Amino acid sequence: MRQNEVKDLGFRSYVLKRLFYAFIVLLVILTFNFILFRVMPGDPEKMIIDPTFTVEAKQELRRQYGLDEPIMTQYVNYMKSLLRFDMGLSFNTRRPVWSELKERLPNTLLLFAVTFVSTAAVGISLGVYAAANREQFTEKFVVGAGLFAHAVPGFFIQLLLLLLLGYYWPILPIHGTMSAPPPDGGFALFLDRLWHLILPAGSNVIIGFGSWALYTRNTMLEALSQDYVVTARAKGIAKGDILYHHALRSVLPPIVTLIFMSLPGAVSGAVITESIFSWHGVGRYLLDATLKMDYPAAQGAFYLIALSVIISNLLADIAYGLVDPRIRVGAGGQG
Repeated sequence: MRQNEVKDLGFRSYVLKRLFYAFIVLLVILTFNFILFRVMPGDPEKMIIDPTFTVEAKQELRRQYGLDEPIMTQYVNYMKSLLRFDMGLSFNTRRPVWSELKERLPNTLLLFAVTFVSTAAVGISLGVYAAANREQFTEKFVVGAGLFAHAVPGFFIQLLLLLLLGYYWPILPIHGTMSAPPPDGGFALFLDRLWHLILPAGSNVIIGFGSWALYTRNTMLEALSQDYVVTARAKGIAKGDILYHHALRSVLPPIVTLIFMSLPGAVSGAVITESIFSWHGVGRYLLDATLKMDYPAAQGAFYLIALSVIISNLLADIAYGLVDPRIRVGAGGQG
C-alpha cells in the first residue's frame, strides 16, 4: 500500500509539472502572438481607417479597436480578453472573431476526427498485418508504401491528388465543405458533406499512415520474438490468438502513447490541408487573416490552434505517464 501511495504521489507530481510547463508554453506563445502581428510589414490600421474619414471618426475607430492605448495596456487587455475568449472584432468583416471561429470550428473538428481515426485504424491494421506476414510481399509493400508516404512532403501528395482527381479524372469535389447551393434534406446534405470530405481526409490518411504502420510493425516484430510468444506457439495456440491476444496486447501501451503524441501534428497540419482544399475551417481562416493583415482574426485563430496543440501535448504526456510506470516513479523523485 505504501508503494502504491508513493507511485500515486509521483504521478500527481508529474501531472502538475506538465500542467505548469503547458501554462508557461501557452504564455510564451500568446506573448509572441501579440508581438508578431504588430511587427509584421504593412499597416493593419488601413483595413479599418479610410484616409477620407474625419479626424473624429478615425479616433473613434482606433478607440473601438483599442489601438489608441499604450502597447503594454494593449498587451494586458489582450491577455484578459483571451481568458474570456473575447478576441475582438475582425478588421475585415467587423464581426466578432470568436463568432467567426465558432462557425468554422465544427468543420475543422470533423476533418480532424475523421482523419485521425482513419489514419490510426489504417496504419495500425497494416502494421499488424505486415508483422504477421514477415518476409512476404504484403510486408514489403506496406514497408515500401509507408516509407514513401512518410518521406514525400504532404502538400505534394495533396496537390497531386487534386490534379488527378480534380482535373484529369474529376470524380471528387476539390474544394469547399458542401455544394453550392446545398442539397435539400438531411440525408442528402450528410452525403454531400461526406462526398466533400473524402479527398482532404483521404489525402491525410495517405500522408500519415506510413509512420503508424512502420511503428506498429516494428513493435509487433519485437513482441513476436519474445519468449512468451515462442512458448505459446509451442503449446499449439492458434496464430490469430497469438497475434491479437498476446503480441498486440503487449504493444498496446506504446501504441496508445503514439496515438496521443500524434495529436499535436494532426492539429497543426489542419492549416495546410484546409488551405489546399479550401476547407471552411480554422486553419484556412488563419491563413486568410494573415494575408489580409487582419491581426485580431489571425491572433484568435492562432490562439485556438496553439491551445489545441498544447492540450494535445499535455494529453500525450499524461498518457505516457499512465502506460509507463517508470514515469510515475521518476516524477516523485527528480521529475
